[in-house]
Amino acid sequence: MRAWVVTGARTGTVELVELPVPVPSAGELLVRVRACGVCRTDLHVRDGDLPPQRERVVPGHEAVGEVVATGGEVTGGEDSGGEATGQPVGTRVGIPWLRSTCGACRYCTRGQENLCPSSVYTGWHRHGGYAQYATVPAPYAYRLPEGYSDEELTPLLCAGIIGYRALRRAELPAGGRLGIFGFGGSAHLTAQVALAEGAQVHVFTRSPDAQALALELGAASASDPAARSPEPLDAAILFAPVGTLVPVALEALDSGGTLSIAGIHLTDVPPLNYEAHLFRERTVRSVTANTRRDGREFLATAAAHHLRPTLTRYDFDHADRALDDLAAGRVRGAAVLRMPR
Repeated sequence: MRAWVVTGARTGTVELVELPVPVPSAGELLVRVRACGVCRTDLHVRDGDLPPQRERVVPGHEAVGEVVATGGEVTGGEDSGGEATGQPVGTRVGIPWLRSTCGACRYCTRGQENLCPSSVYTGWHRHGGYAQYATVPAPYAYRLPEGYSDEELTPLLCAGIIGYRALRRAELPAGGRLGIFGFGGSAHLTAQVALAEGAQVHVFTRSPDAQALALELGAASASDPAARSPEPLDAAILFAPVGTLVPVALEALDSGGTLSIAGIHLTDVPPLNYEAHLFRERTVRSVTANTRRDGREFLATAAAHHLRPTLTRYDFDHADRALDDLAAGRVRGAAVLRMPR
């Protein structure tokens, strides 16, 4: 099969190669990939911002495809999500970032499997979806909502789920004012969820095109991060991996507000001033991956409120260009690879 691999830590390059079609182990599904999202985390893997876990790994963890084979008996436990457990050949499933956890540590047993020290991730520890075929443990694959194309579903599998968790971590009150810093694949989906739930959304991004998209989707305002927020924010989410925006977002919070940092990687945060940034019970919270429960809840939300993913499409042969465009801020909404049929 044809697949893209990361050619080395911190080289910032990927290469299109031929690899054997993977053989699913017991409990795994073999999926023919129909489309795969291009996530900012893929950039962090390509560029070595995340320490390499596998040599020449196939990136990609927003893969949508069709089950073509199973490896041995496929079963799942009570909180396996039952996502694709027992699904027959021909079923459409999603392959997400979280690939497996131990299920036995204190984090897993108390519902925080996203903090499992033995967690394994697609496109980082194991080969991912920038390929014609990929495997996934059945309990970690997702059933997918109807009414979306394969390509539209791809950003939901990471950008959407992580944004959903970040929104919940921000503890936005009903009808509250949410600030979103950075407006790419994850942010533009999260904004739609917040709006559907009755929030007022203010977006802060340097990109004029992203500002225009935010207003199209219903944001109350869209401006440069250097601009003062039109009103105090009840909560904020930082999607841009830019540590210097942390104090900016904190200053925009009203008393008791929470800043949720959604990224897996962030540049250094400058020193904070207690009175300007933290006093009056303002809170900073990070987001680490997600649980399968987050995924189920978000996909149910996506089914109930049909989201409008804005996509920049690339042919599979141009995955390298898609990553470069994402790094340069040339992607509107979310990038997605169209797989060869």
